[in-house]
Amino acid sequence: MIKLDFHPTGRHFLQIPGPSPVPDRILRAISYPTIDHRGPEFGALGLKVIAGMQKVFKTKHPVVIYPASGTGAWEAALVNTLSPGDHVLMFETGQFASLWNKLATRMGLKTEILSYQGSDAVLPQAAGWRQGVQADMILERLKQDTGHAIKAVCVVHNETSTGVTSDIAAVRKAMDAAKHPALLLVDTISGLGSADFRHDEWGIDVSISGSQKGLMLPPGISFNALSPKAIEASKTAKMPRAFWGWDEIIEMNKGGYWPYTSSTNLLYGLSEALDMFDEEGMDNVFARHQRWAAGVRAAVNAWGLPIQCADTSLYSPILTGVITPEGVDADEIRKLIQKRFDLSLGTGLGKLKGRMFRIGHLGDSNDLTLMATLAGVEMGLKLSGVKLAGSGVQAAMDYFSA
Repeated sequence: MIKLDFHPTGRHFLQIPGPSPVPDRILRAISYPTIDHRGPEFGALGLKVIAGMQKVFKTKHPVVIYPASGTGAWEAALVNTLSPGDHVLMFETGQFASLWNKLATRMGLKTEILSYQGSDAVLPQAAGWRQGVQADMILERLKQDTGHAIKAVCVVHNETSTGVTSDIAAVRKAMDAAKHPALLLVDTISGLGSADFRHDEWGIDVSISGSQKGLMLPPGISFNALSPKAIEASKTAKMPRAFWGWDEIIEMNKGGYWPYTSSTNLLYGLSEALDMFDEEGMDNVFARHQRWAAGVRAAVNAWGLPIQCADTSLYSPILTGVITPEGVDADEIRKLIQKRFDLSLGTGLGKLKGRMFRIGHLGDSNDLTLMATLAGVEMGLKLSGVKLAGSGVQAAMDYFSA
């Protein structure tokens, strides 16, 4: 018989940038008895979570909730707005932007990728993965597209693989300056609920997110927030869709129901998360994440290690990527830390494999959670033979206690 309980005494430190630690309060809500998904109690629950997610996305327009991962919501955004062979412009900022492009290509869309053109002395093989979306490049490409062949622009808000949060308002400004009618599709799977996000104000047509990051839930729910322009586009889009189709979902959502069996108990958890947001206030939630991120960066700077995000104005409040010295395998450090201290850190993905690890500072965390995390990382770096400039633990303590 295979033994699945790998955890030693004490609580496991899950400090990857998602799935994030789930608060006990949400776990208790998920444990409520399952109810009839066609009964009146479920209808009230459905209406509550839809309205709550509109507040989180900062939109007055429909938010579609799927019993699926964020990858499903990527696909839903594309199949509801586009037709086979449509030209889609994407900007590569990291692994998840690349994976979204791969998904679009497999679906039969014609994708074009823009990427940062500058150099980088620390990671020359992945210079663009240390930067955010370059709105000026999108502007110039759209101005060239005088025949409006490009039907959508797809960008990632918070790139989970790198710790870079792009300026989405600048992307919309560029599209408007180009006077181009393309739809703006934005992945905020790891950003929503931890970083400020404004679907309506930023002129986004489809925002995509998932439950397992800033919303503090287990994986299993994903979202499409829609604009009227996106809904109109869905009426003529020709990509095959059934389960993902917005039309039936929006219609049944008017009563709080879905055209299929929903994730009842995860919706209970979502309801509880929304209550927690209301009680704390979203501005306080965002400020807390910014504070945690600054404390973690203080530690990384004290160690003398480079931060993955090279643009200080785009530092992510959700995670911090740490670049290891040349010749030092970041994954070996991660494995040592996990084995010795029961602490999970995010691996480097794609072009960054072996050159960096990621510290998540989101979900059910606090100052002491992060202090313990940084202590585990510092011990692991020393045990791995990495020479540190100073104590990151002391720097973080100074920051958090200031």
